[in-house]
Amino acid sequence: VGTFLGIFLSYGVVGPVATKIKTVREKKNRLYIIVKQTLLAYMNGALPQVAIEFGRKTISSYERPTIDAVEQSTMNTGAAEKKAA
Repeated sequence: VGTFLGIFLSYGVVGPVATKIKTVREKKNRLYIIVKQTLLAYMNGALPQVAIEFGRKTISSYERPTIDAVEQSTMNTGAAEKKAA
């Protein structure tokens, strides 16, 4: 009974919980990795638009926004800052 319970708990309970924790931690770190890649590209002399593209490339293809969506949100942000000033 002890061996069965140990194997059941390790594969049926502890394994899935550990996998879920790993997934959540990777999602939290993903944002920092995107920002890091963008800043590194900019610090190495890339134009801001090109640096944003470097950051966009680090996003998985399933979640990656299109270049048009990035450009549109970048343009809207600049217009909002001009109105505020």
